[in-house]
Amino acid sequence: MRTDRVMRRPAPSRKEYYLAHPRGGHPPKRGGEFRFPKPETWGEPDAAATQVTDRYGTARATAWDRIHPRLTTRSVWIDHTGELSVIEGTLIRLQVDRLPGGGDPLPL
Repeated sequence: MRTDRVMRRPAPSRKEYYLAHPRGGHPPKRGGEFRFPKPETWGEPDAAATQVTDRYGTARATAWDRIHPRLTTRSVWIDHTGELSVIEGTLIRLQVDRLPGGGDPLPL
């Protein structure tokens, strides 16, 4: 995925929302933003693993569950009528110390 993507977290449950907002109001349909270029929006990962390898140095994998893309009624969705779908999945980020060819290792 491109490094400028914005994903969304799941919406809070009704109970979580009303505990945080005791004055009421309509619960949101989606949760907060997960911006790829801004690590401060990521929060704590749901899973993390680290492995030392010969070719890549230390490889770190972090995963966030129930993340979905922020869709808008543009491009492929332009003719869609009604509410846009929410398809949640697991977002996995893989980062290594070095590449075998000596290139700059960018996170995937």
